Amino acid sequence: MTERHLLLRTLAGEQTERPPVWFMRQAGRYLPDYMKIKDKYSFFERVQNPDLAREITIMPVDQMGVDAAILFSDILVIAQSLGLQVDMIPGKGPVIETARTDAEVAALNVDATQDFFKYATPAIKSVKEGLNNRVPLIGFAGSPWTLLCYMVQGQGSKDFGEAKKFIINEPVRARLMLEKITDATIQYLKIQINAGCDVLQIFDSWGGILSPKMYSEFSLPYIERIVKSVKDEVPVILFAKGAWYALKELEATGAAALGLSWTTPASFAKKICKPETVFQGNLDPSILLAKPDAVALATKNMIDSFGSKRHIVNLGHGVLPQTSVDSAKAFVDTAKAYRY
Repeated sequence: MTERHLLLRTLAGEQTERPPVWFMRQAGRYLPDYMKIKDKYSFFERVQNPDLAREITIMPVDQMGVDAAILFSDILVIAQSLGLQVDMIPGKGPVIETARTDAEVAALNVDATQDFFKYATPAIKSVKEGLNNRVPLIGFAGSPWTLLCYMVQGQGSKDFGEAKKFIINEPVRARLMLEKITDATIQYLKIQINAGCDVLQIFDSWGGILSPKMYSEFSLPYIERIVKSVKDEVPVILFAKGAWYALKELEATGAAALGLSWTTPASFAKKICKPETVFQGNLDPSILLAKPDAVALATKNMIDSFGSKRHIVNLGHGVLPQTSVDSAKAFVDTAKAYRY
């Protein structure tokens, strides 16, 4: 395990000379070299092939100069491991075999987790070898609630109405499903740790569509279980997009850092949480569609707004595919030039 990298020092609450920077979906469609690989191989070939996973994961480290790599994968691999078919449809996104009935939820097979993820260790070890300890490697998984959204809805959605209806009409079945997702996720994250991941991030991408009460019932308890199971082995970053109302509870999980979406001001988060809390984020990804000079100014202002040395520079969600390389580079370079 690496120990003295800037990201790891920040997550440990240590004094640093500047904030570390990386960004969600940094190995993705805004990079021309990634698109060349995308045109040749299917999505899950890119995830499961050690050479492809290595090349794609390391690409933004070499080309953008970020302070961390994040494993090239997808949160939906957990749905696959539980036995559901997942297809990535060009121009549409993921299409997932649904699990809604008693029989379908009962058939979700946690026992298959280890066998399904036998590709993960070689892929991660290949990435680590390629990184050669230049930067730490972040592993990740989706939150159980966010996985349930896709597994019930069957595809992406603006409101995940079917998923919300499911937890209201079938709360017992929903909790069984969430328990199974949680069990599989913990196993998968431990595989990632054992293979060499230095940090883990949990993406609760759809946490913010729940009311505070429903969040406390159908998302938070499962996140708490996951964090408790791995936080003593590696630092954990929690990113619950839009769940500003749960910051205090998320902080209490023992996570090393809390990711903020761009709709949650740093000033608000700092009032809610303890002074020593490490935050990650939270530039609006659409700002990276602007010219590099404008991106640089917005990035500096964002870093200033956190006003502390406990900050990881990132976006408030994933980088948009139409982002220019020059503007993304301005975001990274501004953070790397910043001094406390």
